[in-house]
Amino acid sequence: MNSEAQLPQHGTPSDIDALANQWATTLAQKNPAIAIKLGHEPAGFADYSPDGVDSLVAAARQLLGAVGAAPAPRLDDRVTRRELERELTQLIHEHEAGLLVGDLNVIASPAQEIRNSFDLLPRDTERDWLRVAHQLAAVPEALDGVRRGLTARAASPHPPPQRQAVAVAEQSRRTAQRFAASADDPRAPGPLATDVRAAALRAADAYERFAAFLVNELSAHASAADGVGEAAYRLSLSKFLGAEVDPHDSYDWGLRLLDQLTTQQRELATQLCGEPSIAAAADALNRDPARLIHGTDALRGWLQDTSDAALDALSGTHFDIVGDLRRLDCQIAPAGDGGIYYTEPSLDGARPGTMWWSVPASVDTFRTWRERTTVYHEGVPGHHLQMGGTALNPSLNVWRRSLAGTSGHREGWALYAEDLMHEFGFLDDPADLFGMLDAQKMRAARVVIDIGLHLGLPRPDGGGPWTPEFALQFLGTHTSMHETTLRYEILRYLGWPGQAASYSIGQRMWREAREKATASGVILRDFHRRALALGGLGLDTFAWALDLHAPEAALMTATELARTEAHTDLTVPAAHATPSPSSSASHLAVPRGVTNTRTEPHQ
Repeated sequence: MNSEAQLPQHGTPSDIDALANQWATTLAQKNPAIAIKLGHEPAGFADYSPDGVDSLVAAARQLLGAVGAAPAPRLDDRVTRRELERELTQLIHEHEAGLLVGDLNVIASPAQEIRNSFDLLPRDTERDWLRVAHQLAAVPEALDGVRRGLTARAASPHPPPQRQAVAVAEQSRRTAQRFAASADDPRAPGPLATDVRAAALRAADAYERFAAFLVNELSAHASAADGVGEAAYRLSLSKFLGAEVDPHDSYDWGLRLLDQLTTQQRELATQLCGEPSIAAAADALNRDPARLIHGTDALRGWLQDTSDAALDALSGTHFDIVGDLRRLDCQIAPAGDGGIYYTEPSLDGARPGTMWWSVPASVDTFRTWRERTTVYHEGVPGHHLQMGGTALNPSLNVWRRSLAGTSGHREGWALYAEDLMHEFGFLDDPADLFGMLDAQKMRAARVVIDIGLHLGLPRPDGGGPWTPEFALQFLGTHTSMHETTLRYEILRYLGWPGQAASYSIGQRMWREAREKATASGVILRDFHRRALALGGLGLDTFAWALDLHAPEAALMTATELARTEAHTDLTVPAAHATPSPSSSASHLAVPRGVTNTRTEPHQ
């Protein structure tokens, strides 16, 4: 696989652009899941063993020295250098702390990455099916590398959590069933049908054996403790934010925010059901037939209609939404684990941005009052506007377009976008606003639960330190989620420290950036244009980059900036011109310590 030759360029790259694209090439070569994302043909999977991780970190160390020595004459080069240095340094620090090898959780670890990489592989031509067969055949070797990584982690000072091992074992059994069920896919062309069937059955057997390994071997050496402690938590939180924050301050802020949102929701409850009872209002809305959707086909249609309406209404009024960015598909994902997420368009726009809903088999009824804000979060003005616009922006280098950025930057924007739709008048129905506040409360609760569990802080009720059982009760009190979803949420927080808190903390930092810009005289539409044009960044780099251009540059047009800086990548392309061919496949975790470019499930 010649990844480097296939990377599209945006004109003559600067030295810093070339190094950033070199990092994208390295990631694609070392992790074919990322190669898929960059539009290359996959060649198996990443090496998840200790040797594979060591090789990745060695490449990061070598590149870090080159980045520091490279000239950065343009403003945009300085942004790229700062963010690339941050990402490489983060990766190295995590490795030194023993936190890269043997990652295991229920949402974004190798077991899910291997499974999810098949979701976006095309199955239209014979060549497509040959690729599917090759990837299926590579599953056993990939899982063997995962086992070796987990075995090494089990012997380290940071063994995998037992709770995650049991849960991932159950996921792996379901994955085995899924591969077995796909073995006789009628779409497979005759000459390849036998190969696809044999490879699918071997992949199913590999996942069955992996599940047995987790339960019968790893669990005996896994940790009974769920929390990672303050040192590891701070390191993980900085990865997901791209910024250093005090978790204790964030915990206290999260409690205050939760109280504020609860007060607002109770006021709305009085309008909806005549009493300040959130539970009573939610129950009344859940029983309202006008707000119910039955079946996944009807759900997909409602998602698409709601998304299309928002895109049409916002385009040309609050945002410039043009070209391939005007297409957003809504699909039902096959995994069935309950997550809702977004995958970016391919760099050439051939594959559209897509909103996915992974509906559990037991769920058949959906409520519009709860999910309208989800559409805005995942679609427009949320992830699709931000991440889709970045992927389709040819003025950015390949790394900035497709791999850079953090959860706090992406999810913070998407939460901010939900609130923005209230400002714009799209949540005037009290029921829809009630649903938005419910979703925002859940994110505020995540901050408190995530930090409380991993740092072992005292519970708000004074009943001792946080426990998973109290976290389940606390989240249930502050949201109206189904119990199955609640349990998955807590498992997710325990296995992915720092990520859950990054949503609301990221939203807080986006709001602070907006307030700083508008206080200096920048109008809101220009702030959004400039901020989104930066592409994916960590939040520290994001704030620093905005300051580079505030206030005068933020008010310039793209043409004026290009004239002033002799072509700066910070301009917004007028029509998202199509770059060199590349197709996309996201919903992929990336090597640990490198930012995950798929959005996280929106619950």
